[in-house]
Amino acid sequence: EDWGVDHIDLSFGCPVRKVTASGGGSAVPARPRLLARLLRAVVQAAGDTPVTIKFRKGIDDDVLTFLDAGRVAEQEGCRAVALHGRTAAQLYSGDADWSSIAELKHAVTTIPVLGNGDVFEACDALRMMRATGCDGVVVGRGCLGRPWLFRELVDAFAGREPPPPPNLGAVAAIARRHAELLVGFFGEPVALHQMRKHLGWYTKSFPGLSHSRARLQQVSTLAELDELLAALPADLPFPGPGLRARRCKSGGTQRVSLPPGYLDDRDDDRPLFPDPLDAGSGG
Repeated sequence: EDWGVDHIDLSFGCPVRKVTASGGGSAVPARPRLLARLLRAVVQAAGDTPVTIKFRKGIDDDVLTFLDAGRVAEQEGCRAVALHGRTAAQLYSGDADWSSIAELKHAVTTIPVLGNGDVFEACDALRMMRATGCDGVVVGRGCLGRPWLFRELVDAFAGREPPPPPNLGAVAAIARRHAELLVGFFGEPVALHQMRKHLGWYTKSFPGLSHSRARLQQVSTLAELDELLAALPADLPFPGPGLRARRCKSGGTQRVSLPPGYLDDRDDDRPLFPDPLDAGSGG
């Protein structure tokens, strides 16, 4: 409250090896008593600030944890839960299992259940809610390079037809504003380095931009960015396939890295790292 925090969202969905190997991220819900202990501490410390939690289906198809995680979050005072319909082993491959979101909605009855996974257009959110009965959606990769998706969602939920996607000139203006905000927070060198991947996502699927995209992903200053954006064909319409173009890595699965013996005693509620600063953030 002293810091003006409006909401605390805990992500236990990170599948990255270095995180799960230290017992963080997607590994935490595999020990429901540990998850309960962590949530209890955060909810108590948060006071009136709402705490929510996001998690995946489980470690893999043999260790599914989402129903226990949802019930634990409900019991420990979380205000809402969000489920990504993939396991940690799946990373971002294949299609999200929306039926697991429906299962969680049936199991968790006193707080909102939000769905996550494969929401790339406003129509996806509406389909997910109809198919699962979930109370809302959480957007991840779908907004990368497409932040106007949230405006489309507002329109769709209000029963309005979302506007057509912006042309390249409008996308360039949005990207420029994005870079400006990053510079205000991180300073120009760090901000422009971070911006490179976003510029790739902003221009993804637009035809004939391979050379321009390569140059955009090497920018170092706002002046350089302005010059490159000004040279883009502003009237180029947003390509239809770009609406569903996948961002981030989407192919392949993995064997999830866990601490030695981590699944031997899933009732163990002891954190692996007494000092939380010694552990990974969990993504």
